[in-house]
Amino acid sequence: MNGFDDEEFNRPKWAREIDRFLAIRPQFLLYGNVNDVFPAPLAGGVATLTLPDYLKELLADRGTVLTVKYEPLTGFSLLFGDGELFRKLTGHPLAAGGTLPATLERAAEIIAALAGSALGHTAVALCFASRLKDLSENDMEPFFYRMFRLSLDGVPRIAPAPDAPKSREPQAPGAERPRPRYNPIFWIMDKENDLPPWYTLDNPRIRVLPIPRPDNEIRRCIVEAVSPKIPGYEALNEEDRRANLNLFRDQTTGLLAGEIAAIAQMAWHERLPFNQIGDAIRRYKLGIQENMWEKLDKEKVLGAERFLSARVMGQAAAVRHASDILKRSRFNLSGAQFSRFSQRPKGILFLAGPTGVGKTELARAITELIFGSSTHYIRFDMSEFGHEHANQRLVGAPPGYVGYDVGGELTNSIRQNPFSVVLFDEVEKAHPKILDIFLQILDDGRLTSGRGETVYFSESLIVFTSNLGMFEQLPDGTKHARVTPDMPYAEIVDRIGGAIDDFFKYRINRPEILNRIGRNVVVFDFIRADTARKIFDRMMDNILFRLSDSYGIEVRFAPGALDRIADLVCSDLSMGGRGIGSNLETFFMNPLSRRLCELHDGERKLYSVSDLVETSEGWELIMG
Repeated sequence: MNGFDDEEFNRPKWAREIDRFLAIRPQFLLYGNVNDVFPAPLAGGVATLTLPDYLKELLADRGTVLTVKYEPLTGFSLLFGDGELFRKLTGHPLAAGGTLPATLERAAEIIAALAGSALGHTAVALCFASRLKDLSENDMEPFFYRMFRLSLDGVPRIAPAPDAPKSREPQAPGAERPRPRYNPIFWIMDKENDLPPWYTLDNPRIRVLPIPRPDNEIRRCIVEAVSPKIPGYEALNEEDRRANLNLFRDQTTGLLAGEIAAIAQMAWHERLPFNQIGDAIRRYKLGIQENMWEKLDKEKVLGAERFLSARVMGQAAAVRHASDILKRSRFNLSGAQFSRFSQRPKGILFLAGPTGVGKTELARAITELIFGSSTHYIRFDMSEFGHEHANQRLVGAPPGYVGYDVGGELTNSIRQNPFSVVLFDEVEKAHPKILDIFLQILDDGRLTSGRGETVYFSESLIVFTSNLGMFEQLPDGTKHARVTPDMPYAEIVDRIGGAIDDFFKYRINRPEILNRIGRNVVVFDFIRADTARKIFDRMMDNILFRLSDSYGIEVRFAPGALDRIADLVCSDLSMGGRGIGSNLETFFMNPLSRRLCELHDGERKLYSVSDLVETSEGWELIMG
């Protein structure tokens, strides 16, 4: 191959800048996405080339006759040109494979000889140059200084091809004169600051060029190059083929060109037809084949409302909304109104209302319904994220900070298990800048960790809980209840909903977060008397089962005794279900434990409770 075949090929901006600055810059610093592959029009088609090979083809198209690369470990390798010319310019012959091991000291001499060539234009690519800073200072500093001197001493020249005959004939009138240019040196680095600051700072002799991830046009070129290898590509009609090509391009936004090629290779290996390219992309992003949502049993989904109602009592609106999300997710309809192939989370729930009414319990119940275990969810107590920099716990520390290589708790969890229920408890207690993380999660369904890894939330269910709107602070600093148990549910919804709007729109100035949550705000009601009795009965059943299962002890109640205990336990519902549990400890579990310690002799199995009375020492059970 000798240069690009297609002069009209839309090259990336950084490649066009190299072409433009060859005559005025002797050195280039390329950093960023340097380990990717790049599309190039070769041999009548589009090939994907590594960066050194891409530079080789680009420069060959501009008359460069010798291109080599240098790596600190392996030395020099011939990319393009004649090994004999290399020997003539440097005094060092290449081995049979076109390679030459060289220390940094010898490398500096060889690079200087190539940069000063007058026999033909040459180019040197310094690969893995970021690793030079890991070498000892005695090796590194002299090399940098010699390269810096080359940048200052280099001169542009018109270099004829080595075998071109010299001519004394005058140039024809109007003919374009060849332009002088440098023999360039390319530093290929991970980050711009991997070179010493003094090397690039205010240095007009070096051009710094970032290489970004593939844009829309580059992805189109890659997609069109690799798609014909996927089974079923040729069988599609032109309209369907174009639709799937566009899908392939759009759904790989943010991916590297090499990853796009890997998706095509995976589709070929797993015999996925081209009209299922969306499934191939999902498998690549998530790293798994099966779709847990599609595997949900239809009968289980149909009975979701009944199952959740048994776990979360007295909250019909919340249960209905959650069951609708599960049914929608089973048929992959989440976000379908915005895009045919939406990457948004499977569902979003913002659960607000009084404490102890079942908000967290609903998240557990959903998890148990989907995964068979109520402990399979990922929970974050957002009261622990009140500091601005606490987001490092979620996404990981940025490069250069302690813990950078560990990653974040949230990004690590989703990468390991993308099919998850993620619970953010008491979200209003987090710092507003922490909440900005949710903009990307709720809209794009993805998040980038501190290590630069992208994780996807497209298979996750996101649940927020909040106590917003329960109290308001008066001018004198005291708190006043905005909602009370004696209010009708419609008024509670109105007041809490207004407080949530006020919080996001005015207090923290994040209306865009509320906009992404949409109509998924569900307000829980207070625990009412009829619901309280159901919760009491379930908790009492748990206590009695524990005694029977562990010790074989059976506790029975005389007529009216259980009702008297229930009346006392459910007398104050301001703390919801947790308050009922706390009262049950005070009025029943503690007195029962004292009496069992007194009466139980290891043999007796049946006890009868006839009453609960208050004494000077506290509440006591009358039982025998």
